[in-house]
Amino acid sequence: MSTILEAHGVNKEFTNHKALSDVNLAVPEGSIYGLLGPNGAGKTTFIRIINQITAPDSGQVLFKGVPLSQQHISRIGYLPEERGLYKKMKVGEQALYLAQLKGMSKQDATTKLKKWFDKFDILNWWSRKVEELSKGMQQKVQFIVTIVHEPELLIFDEPFSGFDPINANLLKDEILELKKNGSTVIFSTHNMSSVEELCDHIALIDNSHKILEGRMKDIREQYRSNTYRISYTNPTVPVDEVLTNGYTILDSLEEDGLFTDTIRLSEGTTQNQLVESILPGLHLQSFNEILPSMNDIFIRKVNENKKNQTNRKP
Repeated sequence: MSTILEAHGVNKEFTNHKALSDVNLAVPEGSIYGLLGPNGAGKTTFIRIINQITAPDSGQVLFKGVPLSQQHISRIGYLPEERGLYKKMKVGEQALYLAQLKGMSKQDATTKLKKWFDKFDILNWWSRKVEELSKGMQQKVQFIVTIVHEPELLIFDEPFSGFDPINANLLKDEILELKKNGSTVIFSTHNMSSVEELCDHIALIDNSHKILEGRMKDIREQYRSNTYRISYTNPTVPVDEVLTNGYTILDSLEEDGLFTDTIRLSEGTTQNQLVESILPGLHLQSFNEILPSMNDIFIRKVNENKKNQTNRKP
């Protein structure tokens, strides 16, 4: 798979603070790439480098195989976490101004902006001042301005912050549609459920270091815990009496005759052996492996990194 953006040995240091330490990563073209990490990990610094707001002290960032430069700015759309529109300007006037900064003609920008305003149900606010809009409406305007010039690479930093569930889902649908139409999205958020809904690949940065990167499906497989949830009816013998060595029952519940157990298998024990052990004594309704959530993996890796750093200190 080709990459749209690559970082090679990127370092950035501010006064008494190391923001990025030898960061290497690759963003596959046409993907939704989650850039994750705790507050202060270095994510925003890396995003600012991509947008050439600041530069790395060393290392290199490539855009489609060539060094990132000012000529690439028009091919990137950036929605920062800290929103900012000129409160006294009219909405349409400001949107046109920002679209033209990205190289669009006034006619093309007007046509496309009004199409998007109509789609987001804010066209009636075109001639109103920004300060008259609700926070959610202002965020819709900024989202539209970010994508209207149809950039190849989109960077969204906490895009759902402040949105109600309906409008958050609207944005999620639009992000998926942008990917379908060929855009690549770098998506930074603390909301792990959104990561699981949207992202194909992720990178986890903690304390300036990249500590995890890859396809989300592969990462969840890598951290699987050999845990299963079974639901069944009519047990003739309690499951904990049927299972012998190799199984740990983590949780059990019963509701209206439906029993559900969460069972962890010891290393070397297979799911087939589990099924063979329990089938004679019950009617199996469902059998599912429980893969770790991205939230679980996030917490585990960050805690491991903190522990490793503590151990490395003299």
